Amino acid sequence: MKISTGRLLLGLGALVWLTGCAQMEPPMPPSLEVPKAPSDLRAARKGDKVTLTWTIPARTTDRQRVRYLGKTRVCRSVDATKLDPALKQCDGPIAEVAPPADFAATNKSSSAKKLTASFIDNLPSAVELGNPTGFATYAVEVLNAAGRAAGVSNLARVPLVPVLPPVNGFAARATGQGVLISWECPAGSSRRSGVKYLFRIYRHLESSASATRIAEIDATDCAAGLGATKNPNSFLDQTVEWEKTYFYRGTGVSAVEAAGKQAVQVEGDDTADVKVSAHDVFPPAVPSGLQAVFSGPGQEAFIDLIWSPVTDVDLDGYDVYRHEEGSAAAVKVNAAPVKIPAFRDSQIISGKTYFYSVSAVDLRGNESARSEEASESVP
Repeated sequence: MKISTGRLLLGLGALVWLTGCAQMEPPMPPSLEVPKAPSDLRAARKGDKVTLTWTIPARTTDRQRVRYLGKTRVCRSVDATKLDPALKQCDGPIAEVAPPADFAATNKSSSAKKLTASFIDNLPSAVELGNPTGFATYAVEVLNAAGRAAGVSNLARVPLVPVLPPVNGFAARATGQGVLISWECPAGSSRRSGVKYLFRIYRHLESSASATRIAEIDATDCAAGLGATKNPNSFLDQTVEWEKTYFYRGTGVSAVEAAGKQAVQVEGDDTADVKVSAHDVFPPAVPSGLQAVFSGPGQEAFIDLIWSPVTDVDLDGYDVYRHEEGSAAAVKVNAAPVKIPAFRDSQIISGKTYFYSVSAVDLRGNESARSEEASESVP
């Protein structure tokens, strides 16, 4: 049987079309727009506030870019010692966080930077007092615009140990030895069994917002209401640099220790910052133990002076003063500060009695009061 050329070409064309159809991929199902669950939830407690932070999902469960984001549910569960295994869904949220207003615009590009969200939970006092050795476990559940979610995030927890109330009377002032910091015990505080209380002091320069912990002091007696009977509520910061301005703040810390485990610590609320200008207007200590001894026969006559050294770290030296018997006006006899606690006076005259006193001078020119006088007669 003969087949016309036209029919042959038509059949071949149909075969090619069918072959091409067989290679086409099936159509993709529509995205459910369900955001992935966050996996980096973090919880940090300060006083009665717990700050939660997490990364807002940028992709859906089917790897598409999230276009429409709904609210985020925040859940909290109280457990005795470890993460609550029952917190697998957020049935009773304590709060709902709205999505950022600019999320859709920001998340348009695949190279868009990650967005973070946060929420502050104010712990009810009943939760803390009812579970002093337990933990609060948190999870978040991100919804799409239709209220659907892929599940809860990772779990994060904080200890529920009660913290000390803010201390009163926190003060700081410059002294000749450094900055003296003082505070009062919290009114009505009471120590809980198994809890150790500390008091931390932080400091930062006026030119910097980064604070450094400079002291951690046992405040257990203070928490028990014993006040200064066993725990002097003061600290001397001797690491300051003169002519700089500092800010100080303090905070109470509750620590629960368990055998073989690292102690769980929770900081309370901070005191207000106290500003201190470490301007050195403080003179060194007054020299003491001054003695005067004459030496003369067989040699040039002189009077040797010796005294106990002053131990101030910024000491520059000493000034020596002298006046004669019958004259009250003392005159400095050294041209430059004497670097050692000794001086030899050879400008003396036979038959006279001399009275000496010594002062200490620091690197900024602050001079101490003069020592008690010592006298010596020249034969």
